[in-house]
Amino acid sequence: MDIKNIKTLGDLKKAGYESKSIKDELRDNLICKLKKKEQVFEGVWGYENSVIPELERAILSRHNINLLGLRGQAKTRLARLMVNLLDEYIPVVEGSEINDDPFHPISRYAVNLIAEKGGETPITWLPRDERFSEKLATPDVTVADLIGDVDPIKAANLKLSYADDRVIHFGMIPRANRSIFVINELPDLQARIQVSLFNILQEGDIQIRGFKLRLPLDIQFIFTANPEDYTNRGSIVTPLKDRIGSQILTHYPEDIETAKQITAQEAALVEGQKESIYVPELAKDLLEQISFEARNSEYVDAKSGVSARMSITALENLLSSAERRALLTGDGDTTVRLTDFMGVVPSITGKIELVYEGEQEGAGSVAEILIEDSVKSLFPKYFPDIPKLERKDAETSYDELVNWFFSEEGFELLDDIPDKDYQKKLDSIAPLNRLIAEHQPEISEKDTYFLKELLLWGLAAHKKLSKHRITSGYQFKDLYGSYISRL
Repeated sequence: MDIKNIKTLGDLKKAGYESKSIKDELRDNLICKLKKKEQVFEGVWGYENSVIPELERAILSRHNINLLGLRGQAKTRLARLMVNLLDEYIPVVEGSEINDDPFHPISRYAVNLIAEKGGETPITWLPRDERFSEKLATPDVTVADLIGDVDPIKAANLKLSYADDRVIHFGMIPRANRSIFVINELPDLQARIQVSLFNILQEGDIQIRGFKLRLPLDIQFIFTANPEDYTNRGSIVTPLKDRIGSQILTHYPEDIETAKQITAQEAALVEGQKESIYVPELAKDLLEQISFEARNSEYVDAKSGVSARMSITALENLLSSAERRALLTGDGDTTVRLTDFMGVVPSITGKIELVYEGEQEGAGSVAEILIEDSVKSLFPKYFPDIPKLERKDAETSYDELVNWFFSEEGFELLDDIPDKDYQKKLDSIAPLNRLIAEHQPEISEKDTYFLKELLLWGLAAHKKLSKHRITSGYQFKDLYGSYISRL
């Protein structure tokens, strides 16, 4: 029998339906999924052995939860995915403002209706998707928003005095009864508003304008907070923290492969871009490495964090840079180049908070430094390492290539040249071709040219070549050749 065909309380009792609290509901459904080895939090990467087991333990313990972590660590996504652990439908007394359970009504409306109609009390079925409420904590949030207030219009319409509790208009939290309620950025909530949550979390009563109502609300609370907020904008008051069962620390991806999975999943790429633009794996690695460099940079405020959104928007900008170039040159299909990475600078500058030294450098310069540092970090994975200190007369694998630039006036790689010209320019450097053949003989032809650029940028980052940004591209030279030639 389809449960949605059950329309009255009497039929619900005959069907043998048993109601349970939302925390028991989450716990029971989690147990079923764990027994079946089903993935509970799909699409969340990097938390398999850290955050997710802690979150599952908190659900099994029937705790209210605080997710504590820097921005862009999937805190809100985890909260939203908990909806999947709810039953598909639950019965509600028809017309109830606060999703009254037909077997355990708590509002005056539902109690009176059941007393009047008994088994004929009409019920409706509430789907799981409607059992999730979310509120961003901002300084203008009031107790009336969250808990409720006296409604003079309701009092006038129903001809009730203000002494009658039916004049109350319920706020967001009572209306989220039997649901998951999320308060994002909890420390931003004023302390006096946080205090109003004490009784709801522990004693199950609410106080509105002199009314003290015994409303044992059935709510799964999830709070999110940024540790930086504790010092910058506010704090979670101690008694409220004491009433939150589990505090779970989130974190950024710990390796590039995990970060790439997140970016690939979240980036809003146009189908046409996916089909016409090839992105080498090395380019994806370099893109993610920028975030890792930023989190360790002396120019970036580590306490503020570097959101995973930076890599996501950077990938979108990277493909758009390649797409724009292809449109200008008339190339149909194209491949991402390292010079296209200048197009991701706006994605970086808007996502990082700079310390004093970073402000002195300027956001654009810091972004370019992060790209160069990322090249430097990936360079040893593909080519022989260049030590920081080496004898001046020591031979290296790069001498022939450096000498090639010594004898040339200057090698320019422009941003918007057609693919054929771009490839021809890089192929013209014979020592560069030999280095690739020697150290990366199995590299695919599609990835070869990006790797050639990486080699040039890597030598420039290690002070073997000089790299200058010109109006429409980059110029590579020997460090001292141009100076000596002028002499």
